[in-house]
Amino acid sequence: MITSDEIKKRLWDGANELRGSMNASQYMDYMLGLMFYKFLSDKTLDQVRATEMLHDLTEAELLEHYEKLYKAYQDKYIELIRQPLGYYIPPEYLYQRWMKDINEGRFELQIVTDSLNNFERTIASNQNPDDFENLFSSLDLTNQALGKDLNTRSKNIKSLIALFADLNMVALQKSDILGDAYEYLIGMFAMESGKKAGEFYTPRQVSEVLAQVVATSGPIASIYDPAVGSGSLLLTVKQHLSQQAQKELMYYGQEKNTATYNLTRMNLLLHGVRPEKMTVRNADTLAQDWPEDPERPNEACQFDAVVMNPPYSLKNWNSEGLTLSDPRFSFVGAMPPDSAGDYAFLLHGLYHLGQQGTMAIVLPHGVLFRGGAEGAIRKRLIDKNYIDAVIGLPSNLFTNTGIPVCVIVLKKNRALGEPIVMIDGSQYFVKVKTQNILQDKDVARIIDTYTSRIETESYSHLASLEEIKRNDYNLNIPRYVEPIETEIPHHVDGHLYGGIPKEDFNRLSIIMSIAQDIVKNHLSEVREGFYKVEAIDSLQVEVLQSPNIETERKTLEAHINTFVEKYWNILKSVSSETNLADLKAAMLDDAKYLFVDIPWVDSYEAYQVVAELWHQKFTTDLEIIAANDFYDAAIMTEPHMVIKGSGKTKRVEQDGVIGRLIPNDLIEHFLFSEERDKVDSYQANLDFLEAELGELIEAAKEESSDEYYALNDLLKRDDDDEVKDAFDAARVNKTLKKLAKTDESFGLVKKTYDLLERIKKIKKSIKDDRKSLDEKVYGRFETLTHEEIDQLMWNKWFGTITNDIGKILEAHVLKELDILSMLNERYSDTLQSIDLEINNLEKSLEEMMKELVLE
Repeated sequence: MITSDEIKKRLWDGANELRGSMNASQYMDYMLGLMFYKFLSDKTLDQVRATEMLHDLTEAELLEHYEKLYKAYQDKYIELIRQPLGYYIPPEYLYQRWMKDINEGRFELQIVTDSLNNFERTIASNQNPDDFENLFSSLDLTNQALGKDLNTRSKNIKSLIALFADLNMVALQKSDILGDAYEYLIGMFAMESGKKAGEFYTPRQVSEVLAQVVATSGPIASIYDPAVGSGSLLLTVKQHLSQQAQKELMYYGQEKNTATYNLTRMNLLLHGVRPEKMTVRNADTLAQDWPEDPERPNEACQFDAVVMNPPYSLKNWNSEGLTLSDPRFSFVGAMPPDSAGDYAFLLHGLYHLGQQGTMAIVLPHGVLFRGGAEGAIRKRLIDKNYIDAVIGLPSNLFTNTGIPVCVIVLKKNRALGEPIVMIDGSQYFVKVKTQNILQDKDVARIIDTYTSRIETESYSHLASLEEIKRNDYNLNIPRYVEPIETEIPHHVDGHLYGGIPKEDFNRLSIIMSIAQDIVKNHLSEVREGFYKVEAIDSLQVEVLQSPNIETERKTLEAHINTFVEKYWNILKSVSSETNLADLKAAMLDDAKYLFVDIPWVDSYEAYQVVAELWHQKFTTDLEIIAANDFYDAAIMTEPHMVIKGSGKTKRVEQDGVIGRLIPNDLIEHFLFSEERDKVDSYQANLDFLEAELGELIEAAKEESSDEYYALNDLLKRDDDDEVKDAFDAARVNKTLKKLAKTDESFGLVKKTYDLLERIKKIKKSIKDDRKSLDEKVYGRFETLTHEEIDQLMWNKWFGTITNDIGKILEAHVLKELDILSMLNERYSDTLQSIDLEINNLEKSLEEMMKELVLE
């Protein structure tokens, strides 16, 4: 079984290798389109297998059988395939037939074009044409970006076809791996596409905020995204619903860009959304209202949830000349300005929101405070009690804009007088290269604050209508949530006369509560109310080793042990029936209570540690265990393939095996520690000798040095006679044989020769011992006992969790100790000491001037 992570890596690596210099957003259409066509072909053959009960046939045999039946009973047989699927693919147009033609050397690019064009004609007459119509219209196989001539284009498409050839798309869809991989590729192409990504992709973390806001607000039977892009927002909401709710959910979306509209439909279908459950339209959302209620003409459909990440501040959006007669805008009595379409999208979504529903939309911060028509609309929305929350997010979350954005949550059923939840999440993120990223803990903090409607200093506030009115209906978050004060103000007297002001110690709430006596023992009073820290390095050690810190550590370890014990057997016992999403949610929720007895540590920091375990280990491991059983999966291996040779001799060969669940180095560490220590010892010795040899090489390059005259001619050189960072061993050996022991250079040449020989010998020992150790590890998988497997997997999953979470506790203490050290340094130089230093420098200068002799 292939895991989601394995297929993601394979497909993305393949995409990078095959697309060459083609623009990522262009190549995406070809890759994802052909991947989807493989899915349709696999579904067709799978239906043939089910119809004929041909479960024992190979794919090649099944294709041959299908060809015979199709030829003999064409019309009658077509309906057997088309009725359950809504379409069918004739044998000559199947993806598998393409591969057969490629393998037999008779593939022509035209067959792909003919296959894609034929597909529409195979759709059942009772099928909604929006489901599959023009699905592959974006795949222009004559595009010279694929290659300047037919042969090059054909070669590139063949390589892309081969990328998916051995994947069983039907099986992958059943395990949700296919949809996850498709969504992953969309996200990766978005990252590569830069500004163009905004047309089709919402970053996963932003999608999570929107999805969880609506999913936690009440039951959802229908959902609508008026700027649907790739459909990722709809699918993220789906993930947070119960299995039963997912089966019944109705999806609606509208997208102006045709290529993106095609991508939406493919994405939904690959995620197992039935065609009759989705209604997606290729049109301009703002130009004309949609959708209408089919049972009540001229009345809008309303939905349990509306989510949206529309284009920001879209200019000239009202090209159709819409007026207040449009019911989407009339209920607020003002038209959004043509210069910015933000409120036009918001009002469209709100118009389609059901009375018990929830809407979440991402917009630029300007909508919170801009005046004019937007100010009038905002006032009306507040007065009508529609705005439920405003959530500020960090800047630079998107690839297509660096501006900060906010999420506005709207409801039509809010209780009178209910405050608006204001959340400032703008300071909670990590920077990855040039992009800011919301971590799992940041999303969880936002959702918990929103659902519990709590106030937290410098993070959230419940703003009443009266308070908002006092601010002239301005919803700019800093008016309601004071930003975190990170800078400690400078004290003038402290700078003038020295010493840390007494009030600054109040900012060190942690160390002053758990180690106050230790801190006081290291303070000397400079004068009343001002102190100097003595022996600050010693203070840090004493605080970290204090009894109170040790008590906190033990309490934390007890919580961690309880947590691990609770989930150890649950994780081992997962099966195909286990809902991994629910298991993950339960673990993460419990992680928030690991710091419950330590109020000065943020509970969400432990949450992030456990979230990372899921990202790095649990997700992939549990997919394997669910399909194979814990102990069976633990001894599974797969070939370790390596590239050997280069150029024409380049080849891929198997070099041993690697564990699917248990890493080889874990077996080394716990079951072959002596052998591993021996190899590590050799390696340490090798590193030392190579460093010594490196010093000789550098010295041999320095003209006028002894090494230069003795060794420079022994360095390797390239074809242009440029010196390389290595000695020519053969030349060193030959030169040493010619030299007499009395020669001046003999010692340096002999030293070089000895180093090269010792390095050569150690490298051979490492190679031999490494090979022996690897072979022992390869053979050990089959003989692992249940006790050994438990030991290895416990260490893989939980071996570092106590240390990782313990570091969080210490980090908060160390941060305050660093602040104390900074304050001590800040006020160490007083006005008096500076004056004294100036006087001393002036005196020194006078003495020097006296010693100067004029000639």
